[in-house]
Amino acid sequence: MQNAKSNRRAWLWFIVLLILFMIIGFFAFSPEPKQYPNYVSDSPSPTGVKALYTYLDDNMQAKRWSHEPKLLPKMGKKQTLIMTEPFFVPKHEEMEAFKKFIEAGNTVLLLKKNPKGMFDIKTFPIEEEPSSDQVFEIHNSENTSYKAEISSPFRLKTEPEDIILLKDKAGPVAVKRNIGNGDLIVAVTPEWMMNGKLLNNDHLTLVISLLNEGNANSILFDEFTHGGQNASTISALYPKWFLLLMLQGAIILFLWLWYSGKRFGPIYIPRIESVRFSDEGLRALASWYMKGRRYHDSLLIQADYVKLLLQERWGIPYYKQWTDLASYLEKKCNRMSSTEVQDYIIGIESILRKEKINKQEYLLWSKKIDQLRKEVEEG
Repeated sequence: MQNAKSNRRAWLWFIVLLILFMIIGFFAFSPEPKQYPNYVSDSPSPTGVKALYTYLDDNMQAKRWSHEPKLLPKMGKKQTLIMTEPFFVPKHEEMEAFKKFIEAGNTVLLLKKNPKGMFDIKTFPIEEEPSSDQVFEIHNSENTSYKAEISSPFRLKTEPEDIILLKDKAGPVAVKRNIGNGDLIVAVTPEWMMNGKLLNNDHLTLVISLLNEGNANSILFDEFTHGGQNASTISALYPKWFLLLMLQGAIILFLWLWYSGKRFGPIYIPRIESVRFSDEGLRALASWYMKGRRYHDSLLIQADYVKLLLQERWGIPYYKQWTDLASYLEKKCNRMSSTEVQDYIIGIESILRKEKINKQEYLLWSKKIDQLRKEVEEG
């Protein structure tokens, strides 16, 4: 009767947990619009750059790069790495890796509203900060005129070796700089790449003209500076439904182990179960001999025990006196020479004949008898 009640209670708890997991799963999988960061290549939102990525992937080879810059391929076909409005300025070691990528004959196209601090680029502020969606007239190196939005309040400072690709009345908008065997192209207009603005004015034409400056065979969209270094986390590797299923499975396993009476942590054996079979009695007896200064009695017991071992292990008769054991020990003992055996026999006979011994003598001969005991047991 009691078992039936326990089974019913267990099934009741199982049904309650099942309903609870179903409710959690319903809310976890409830459709919600996915939020995308700005300027990422897989974002279909107006602030993403998926449209340009898809266009380039259809017309030439395009890939996303979310690994560390030191892993960028430096040999092989010429490539262009597009860095659109990085979320952070990379560390010195990472910037050096980007430079080595350029020096190997590749191109980096950096589009950032204020690229100061990256690749030794310098900027200056313009007099009037542009308003939202303000259209500017831009000219290229051939003085061809274009219409485009520029939301950046900065323009680029140029070096003597720099090539100005695009400029407006406020200053250079896009600049090309040679580094090693490759080129660095910098522009202050990341908004041209956005899905919602790519087809506005002459944005697409200007973006394609900047890409053509690289003359690359393939395109890489940098996602490392958009947080791609975290792409190896477990939440990014596995879908949410699988993670939720694993979590529920872990909870069910824990509850099942708990219900089955499995215990966790170390096992402590009650003292009453081990005290009878432990060496506490021997320790108490040894302490009694030490406190009572019964050193001679203790040595007699130790020596008598060794003679028993000699009979059991080496076949030496127990009734023989220590003076009669010299020849046996010389043959059997490997750790003592004949002279040491003779000194040992004389010494132990002498110490055992004494009626009283001091603590120093006791400790010395207790150690010597124990060494002989170990040799007999191991031999």
